[in-house]
Amino acid sequence: MNRVLLTGFEAFGNTPVNPAEAVTRALDTASIGGAEVTGIIVPNNFFECIDVVRNAIEEIGPQLVVMMGEYGGRATITVERIAQNYNDSTRYQLRDNRGVALQGELTAPDGPAAYRSTLPLRAMVEAMRTAGIPADISDTAATFCCNHLMYGILHYLSSNALDIPAGWIHLPQLPEVAALPENLGTPSMSRETATKGVCTAIAAALKNPRDVDVPILSRLQI
Repeated sequence: MNRVLLTGFEAFGNTPVNPAEAVTRALDTASIGGAEVTGIIVPNNFFECIDVVRNAIEEIGPQLVVMMGEYGGRATITVERIAQNYNDSTRYQLRDNRGVALQGELTAPDGPAAYRSTLPLRAMVEAMRTAGIPADISDTAATFCCNHLMYGILHYLSSNALDIPAGWIHLPQLPEVAALPENLGTPSMSRETATKGVCTAIAAALKNPRDVDVPILSRLQI
């Protein structure tokens, strides 16, 4: 049976409950599109997170890698197109869970400026929208641990000539987090909807080793 590695970041910063962790736990051991999902919770720490996911890839030998995190302020599930070789957590006034803040450091000093996701992004968004789940393609994964991990894993796969489709999904905040006084007015999405969306996206990625050639319209630039 094919295997899918699904990763989700733990709580971090001002986010006491990470939707990525909740969805990962919900889908661990699930069967999607004929593939078995292995879900792992990843520490929200620079560089350590890359080591954890790299080791999981080497241990599991997945045919697909889908990584996830939270992007507060977004109202839709977003699949990321680009990961950049740059870290700047100070602009968000954020430190990782070991207290480290990076400003201007590269994830891989010998790496290219950026990598593109190797997931079929249009097929994934089209499938989620067809299922009634708000979804879009994003062209910025920011410059904190999410972008850092996405870049780090794409760099690892490229450097080792591993033909494993991989990429990133960002989820909106959970309702209980958006209800906190400091977050009032922030969009949110329930665990159930986020889980259904990620399950649908994974199924589409497995079904479409090559992306569909259809336009995915967007109302916002994200």
